[in-house]
Amino acid sequence: MQADKGTYKFQLMSTLAERIKTARNHAKLTQKALALKVGVEQPVISQLETGKNLQSAHLPKIAHVCGVNAIWLSENTGPMTGVSAAESNISIAAQPTKSFRYPVISWVAAGAWAEAVEPYPAGFSDSYEFSEYDSKGTAFWLKVKGDSMTAPAGQSITEGTLILVDTEAEVAPGKLVVAKLPDSNEATFKKLVSDGGRLFLKPLNPSYPIEAVDENCRIVGVVVQALQKFY
Repeated sequence: MQADKGTYKFQLMSTLAERIKTARNHAKLTQKALALKVGVEQPVISQLETGKNLQSAHLPKIAHVCGVNAIWLSENTGPMTGVSAAESNISIAAQPTKSFRYPVISWVAAGAWAEAVEPYPAGFSDSYEFSEYDSKGTAFWLKVKGDSMTAPAGQSITEGTLILVDTEAEVAPGKLVVAKLPDSNEATFKKLVSDGGRLFLKPLNPSYPIEAVDENCRIVGVVVQALQKFY
């Protein structure tokens, strides 16, 4: 559909992946060329175009580089090109220019984690995921198992979600953490809370019990990002 004066080019597409690929083709850029101009690795663009990643902080920069409207690209609203009334007073904010690769590891490996462990030794992981997050220390992804962090309302982390754990991020009550309990060889994922001067590991699902944090419990790291994949 076109506006009366032919000013705007409307092109509605159902998925973000389709819109990013269309925007890149509009700019006559390869995935590698677009990644270079945006300041990310090529796999970041590839994952967005295949639907493996459903969101990115780089969308405004991608829209700017490709010469399309940021609102159309992110929300499938308005014209693909040209300046719409909604965007006439919107400027593009500075976006992160780097993407970082972190390994996806097992919960057993996370439970065995210690500061003395060499970061990413040979054979540590055969799977990696990218993130715009620049970790303070060694970081890794874990895939959430079970429904103990699936809440009926509010903050909820469902089974299958990838969580990024920073082993040197500040630990404080209210944050989501990965911890190692003495009676298990695997790590556990819970919310760290304080009550009466004591610390507890609290599931977001109220059907599961709260566990006290004592001297035998080790906080492996803080969860700094969650990523859902639908494949």
